Amino acid sequence: MAERKRPATKKAQEPAVEKKTPADSIPFDGPDGTAPAEILPESIDLDVTSVSIPISASTDGEEMYTRRHKGVSSSPEPSAMLTDERLLDVKVKRTAPGGFFPAFIYAITFHLVNIGDSRSVRDRKAIEARIASPLPGDARFVPVLTRKGGVGKTTTTTLLGMAMARVRDDRVIAIDANPDRGTLAERIQRTTRNTIRTVVQKSPSINSFTTFADYISRDETRLDVLASDSDPTLAEAFDEFDYNLVADITSRYYSVVLTDCGTGIVHSVMRPILQRADGLVIVSGGSIDEARLASETLTWLESNGYADVVAKSIVALNTATQGTVLVKLDEIENHFRSRVRDVVRIPYDTHIAAGSVITWNKLSKLTREAANLLAALVVDGLPATK
Repeated sequence: MAERKRPATKKAQEPAVEKKTPADSIPFDGPDGTAPAEILPESIDLDVTSVSIPISASTDGEEMYTRRHKGVSSSPEPSAMLTDERLLDVKVKRTAPGGFFPAFIYAITFHLVNIGDSRSVRDRKAIEARIASPLPGDARFVPVLTRKGGVGKTTTTTLLGMAMARVRDDRVIAIDANPDRGTLAERIQRTTRNTIRTVVQKSPSINSFTTFADYISRDETRLDVLASDSDPTLAEAFDEFDYNLVADITSRYYSVVLTDCGTGIVHSVMRPILQRADGLVIVSGGSIDEARLASETLTWLESNGYADVVAKSIVALNTATQGTVLVKLDEIENHFRSRVRDVVRIPYDTHIAAGSVITWNKLSKLTREAANLLAALVVDGLPATK
């Protein structure tokens, strides 16, 4: 019996499935079209110059050098953990710039744009940095002298001392050693009636700065002033021994000691003043006779064994004296520049002309600049170590 064949049924069409070929069965032809020899892992030559491998921020040994605001570490931190990146607050803005235009830009941009200090402010800060130069070791002595009264010697001493004291971190004192009734203490706000004679009398009991501070006056710039006696008889009695005693005491507590000298250059007190001098300021007026007398003072100093002091001295040329408007100040300045280290002109100032207490902030800008320059030049010439 013939076998009955079942009719063929049509199978549902199934989507074709792509047959994947194993990677290791893909033929590889070399450059010449032939199959290469078996390649060992160590023979693979890869260019890794462009490969970057991400490193987790929490990798041990790295995370602790960059962590910031993450609380207390679970393990003790080494000192290397104290990095700039971690400790510096990036939100802190720079200090407001000095000068009108930089400050204006800083203000209108709500402190977002800081172009830095103006050139004049940068120059002033550079001079102040020179004034503030450290002076380690013993005190430096700087006498201020002239042989003619009324040319601004005491005023120059005050300006020089203020310019130094307001900038320096150490102490600065000005001693009135004028045997002809000096007026240095009247140029600042006096806070004590004690004088240089009191210090001489009380010297055995002065064993600390706290004790010595009772005999001095200090102004707002931190300049200390030791006054002379108002009685001319007592002032005249101030001699070489007394000055050395006072100088020894002040050298314990001060880095810079200014001495406002009298006009008598041959007075006995001038010998220890000049012997201790590390620098020197000669004050000259702007008239012909004042300039000539100042120049003769330099000659006398050179002839009496102080040529080295003259060589590093500064001339303060006071342009506020009578007769200045009729004189060629440039010629006077050129003359002194041929003999000393430098010359600084002190301009006329209405605040100084009043003859009363000098307040630094009430001085004109030109006067403050001249005082700062004088102070910088004086400090430049002082010995770095002593």
